[in-house]
Amino acid sequence: MIRLDNISKQNGVQLLFIEASAALQRGEKIGLVGPNGAGKTTLFRMITGQEPPDEGQVLVDRGVSIGFFSQDVGEMAGRSAVAEVMDGAGDVSTVAAEMRALEADLADPDKADELDALIERFGEVQARFDDLGGYALEGKAREVLAGLSFSQAMMDGDVGALSGGWKMRVALARILLMRPDVMLLDEPSNHLDLESLIWLENFLRGYDGALLMTSHDREFMNRIINKVIEIDGGSLTSYSGDYEFYEQQRAMAEKQQQAQFERQQAMLAKEIKFIERFKARASHAAQVQSRVKKLDKIERVEPPKRRQTVTFEFMPAPRSGDDVVQIRGVHKRYGERVIYDGLDLLLRRRERCCVLGVNGAGKSTLLKLVTQTTEPDAGSVTIGGSVKMAYFAQHAMELLDGDRTVFQSLEDEFPRANQGQLRSLAGCFGFSGDEVEKRVRVLSGGEKARLVMARMLFDPPNFLVLDEPTNHLDMATKEMLITALSNYEGTMLFVSHDRHFLAALSNRVLELTPEGVHLYGGGYTEYVARTGQEAPGLHA
Repeated sequence: MIRLDNISKQNGVQLLFIEASAALQRGEKIGLVGPNGAGKTTLFRMITGQEPPDEGQVLVDRGVSIGFFSQDVGEMAGRSAVAEVMDGAGDVSTVAAEMRALEADLADPDKADELDALIERFGEVQARFDDLGGYALEGKAREVLAGLSFSQAMMDGDVGALSGGWKMRVALARILLMRPDVMLLDEPSNHLDLESLIWLENFLRGYDGALLMTSHDREFMNRIINKVIEIDGGSLTSYSGDYEFYEQQRAMAEKQQQAQFERQQAMLAKEIKFIERFKARASHAAQVQSRVKKLDKIERVEPPKRRQTVTFEFMPAPRSGDDVVQIRGVHKRYGERVIYDGLDLLLRRRERCCVLGVNGAGKSTLLKLVTQTTEPDAGSVTIGGSVKMAYFAQHAMELLDGDRTVFQSLEDEFPRANQGQLRSLAGCFGFSGDEVEKRVRVLSGGEKARLVMARMLFDPPNFLVLDEPTNHLDMATKEMLITALSNYEGTMLFVSHDRHFLAALSNRVLELTPEGVHLYGGGYTEYVARTGQEAPGLHA
């Protein structure tokens, strides 16, 4: 359906693709992987014709429809979320717009003298809308939006009033409703809660078109794809199988290449030693000459490219008391909406409690109550003795000063630390060399999240409160964070939609439901096994 034929592409001084080739066939569901900046988004833009390759061709079969979801959703305002989603469905959306305009005209007293003509036109347009399956389409649009956690009020309200994350969901819903022959999805799992993520996973598994997608959520990727295309060092390499199989194959290929490289290096060293030893002897001149020629002809094996990995270890945190947080009889409401009605909770030292609940159940509110960034209407929240808390909030990245550099941002937080310590801290979080001089405003979402974490973790807390800490983080940084937190001695209370993160770190689950709060001993994996669901209200 789509072929990339010997494409080369340069972005400034960076060579993204060098005579790279790959193909997307009917029914394939492909995960596009590679380090940040390798060219994944550029590849999508070349397939959609937004950018041409410098050399080579991008070939799309005639008549193939392509739907492209990117992180750049553009402006949306002035109509409902349902109308915005239906707008991507071609002719039917134009007819729907005329029908809405006619409805407004029919209700306008100033147009009473045109009533007969308006009624006649409305009848024609309504029949056309019906012929195009418009009424069924609206039902489907609402179904997709409901799957992405929209309430009826949000579906019918002005899309312009929604936050950036919800507008992204509208843009995604538009592509899903369109059901094109090929879907290109650039990070569709960003900004989704766990319930929406699982719904999207099921939707994409049942989608019969071809799919090419990127995602930093390994569990999500693993359950959908049947092939991986890796961008690395300017080339495209295809692997059959899911993400887990790709990781195994890649590790095996690296091991083989390393062994081959070492064998060749040993052989070369032996040959060079012989040449050095006998080059001055006339009796060995022919042999020396023959070996020099042989070395010139040998195709050198390159060592495997080592991915830059960041590692971080927590400094030992001071020990807290055994009772870290005690919540007694807490009531909390926003307007008419009751979030908590007599909540009791005790969090003890070294518990790693993940909080699950549908949208609006009060997950972020609980973290705000615990960190005392919001007050309960009634009841008490008591922090235990010797507790030193750090809070990663969803809006933490917006609070960074865009004019400061990475280094200055760390220096502002820890004025007494010496330069070496701060550079070492920055390096642990992926800011090496000159990268510490980058201004905060030019950092990507992932880089900002890493900077916030570096500021949180230098002076180690013994109680971590984390609200979606993995948003914007790539897989390598997530793995680094999971490894670091696995060895963390303190207490954790966290919300995350990343099932790999939840399973790796939790040893207790707090489930918020309309019927009340349920506590489960054991981590997320045990919760799934015990309840038969991966998120409250959804069955696995």
